[in-house]
Amino acid sequence: MPPEKVLFLAEYAFSDKYDKEYIKKWQNVFYRRFFSQQFKRSCMPDGPKVGSVCFSPRGDLRMPSDADSSIWLV
Repeated sequence: MPPEKVLFLAEYAFSDKYDKEYIKKWQNVFYRRFFSQQFKRSCMPDGPKVGSVCFSPRGDLRMPSDADSSIWLV
């Protein structure tokens, strides 16, 4: 989901406890940490997916380890 929708849903869910700025702050912290730690998820260099079969027990998330979080920050 786009970050705006996540923020909207979080505001709806937590409006009785937290204000919008507090939720937005922690959403941005999450996105920065998530994107900066992607290198830990793979032990091989980034490359294309070959074939349609996935043998990974964790699913088939293929996200570059050098991805930038700036477009996700609200």
